[in-house]
Amino acid sequence: MEDDLALSVHERLSACPGLRPVAPAEAQRFALWDLASLAEGALGECADPDSITASHEKRLRLRLGASGREYEHNDDDCRRYWIRDPAEDEEAWRARGPLGTVAVDTWPSGVGSLRVSSLYVHPVARRRGLASSTLDTLYEACRAEGLHGFRLDTCWTWQRSVRYYLNRGLWVTSWKDALGLARLSYLPRYEVRQNEGELTFLVADPDACVPGVMVPLLVADAVNGRLRLRESEQYARTRDELNAVRHYARSTLALHLAVRGLPLVRGEEEWAEAAAGRWCDIGDPEGLARKIEAFEQVARDDGWRLTGLYARSSRPRHDRHAPTSFASRKET
Repeated sequence: MEDDLALSVHERLSACPGLRPVAPAEAQRFALWDLASLAEGALGECADPDSITASHEKRLRLRLGASGREYEHNDDDCRRYWIRDPAEDEEAWRARGPLGTVAVDTWPSGVGSLRVSSLYVHPVARRRGLASSTLDTLYEACRAEGLHGFRLDTCWTWQRSVRYYLNRGLWVTSWKDALGLARLSYLPRYEVRQNEGELTFLVADPDACVPGVMVPLLVADAVNGRLRLRESEQYARTRDELNAVRHYARSTLALHLAVRGLPLVRGEEEWAEAAAGRWCDIGDPEGLARKIEAFEQVARDDGWRLTGLYARSSRPRHDRHAPTSFASRKET
């Protein structure tokens, strides 16, 4: 049943003026655009995808390793789309060509959501809202067919993408193999407000008589190089509930802390739990601290670009087995 809903979503996407399905004959061109996105994110090398020669492609794929493999064009698994200017007619489209790419799975993942990948906008077309409008289109198409929304993955070391998705209000729902983010109907709009060293995580109040009222759930700051995390009364009331907002609020705030260079570890006990494997898929900030270490080590081993090292230590001072630092990298 949900597979049918996914196919109905694709029918809607195919009819959107801002998207155009990739034809089988265009599979190689799409693969080069996908490669350009990988090269920019992982290696810091910005290339015009339509100017990548065969020798350049080979060099990039070798440098990217396993992540640089070219995947076969298979509409049974996912469908690929060119991003275009919705105001352009067909003649202008043929003259200009695509402005970006996106791919969407043909079956739901998680609970009633579709997985999105290959979101990329050509450098000359950025800062025009094309990626944002594409994500809005995907979400609206999912909701129109009764699905909750979409999920996507990104790499921690791709800081520009991480910050973009957080600024778009996506929730952090996993950090098992990559950073998993989502926009889902059962997760409300949230805000993260920073004031005098404190970060407050707020969500839209579903019971408010006036739209737009936000209620705080969590407050975080740093004390002596360690994270201090406090719960609001609203958050504490959901302690015994299987509540998605409660579950993902902590992980989402954790990533907001990380990109701001704030500590992720509260103390030795919490760090020991993370080191023992707790929160390895999602959960408290210490789990993200452990995963970031792993993400960065994999990136180094693969020869990927790292934009910097952690700025400040947040490990327990007496834990000689803990890594030396756990705040986020600083962009260079």
